[in-house]
Amino acid sequence: MAIENNTTMRRASLLILFLILLVGAGFAQNERKFVRQGNKYFEDAMKETSKPDTVQFNKAEIEYRKAIEKKPQEQKWNFNMADALYKQNKFEESAGQFKEIADKSSNQVEKSRALHNMGNSLLMNNKLDESIDAYKQALRNNPKDLDTKYNLLYAMSKKKKQQEQQKKNQDKKKDQDKDKKKDQDKDKNKDQKKDQKKDQKNKDQQKQNQNQQQQQQQQQSKISKQNAEQMLQALENNEKKTQEKVKKVQALRAQSKNVEKDW
Repeated sequence: MAIENNTTMRRASLLILFLILLVGAGFAQNERKFVRQGNKYFEDAMKETSKPDTVQFNKAEIEYRKAIEKKPQEQKWNFNMADALYKQNKFEESAGQFKEIADKSSNQVEKSRALHNMGNSLLMNNKLDESIDAYKQALRNNPKDLDTKYNLLYAMSKKKKQQEQQKKNQDKKKDQDKDKKKDQDKDKNKDQKKDQKKDQKNKDQQKQNQNQQQQQQQQQSKISKQNAEQMLQALENNEKKTQEKVKKVQALRAQSKNVEKDW
């Protein structure tokens, strides 16, 4: 009886273990199903050569995320999702995802690959200093990677051109500022000359007004003198006429007296 019970228990344990493995396999199948579907969308998007098929890459990203939710530690799926983000021009997100993969990876080749792609994402986002640093880290883990060496040289060359362009822009701005200052000085001198001319004109006008006033005063004085002379002359003439009249009257009176004596 005891032997039968033990046998029954072993069979039950085996059945439970089988069911657990079967359920686990089912979950694994679902995860791989998401990955396979994501890979299909990714491959279909890569067939479009004229421009990035962001719709298909987005579908691939969604499927990869579904798989990662079930198995977050799977580096390959995380890498695929980061690549799908990059293909959609989501460079900020893809750079962060590749960095996370590199940080978690213990394999130098895989770490170098993730850092290489991180550098590409940063380069596409025009973060040249960060991309150069990422490429250098990738080469430390895999010094023979020619693609990373090429991308590093390209990023450094682009940075040099950017610095040269910045210097040109700065020099151009300095020249523009100098020209602007010259123009301002010219305008200032023009304004000063204009003000000086205006002041001189005002002075000339004042002087002219003063001269006119003096002339008017002189003319008025002259007229007054002439009037006075005319008045004096008139008085003298009147005085002469009066004296002549008096003389005539006196003469007539004298004549009248003489006539009376003869009578």
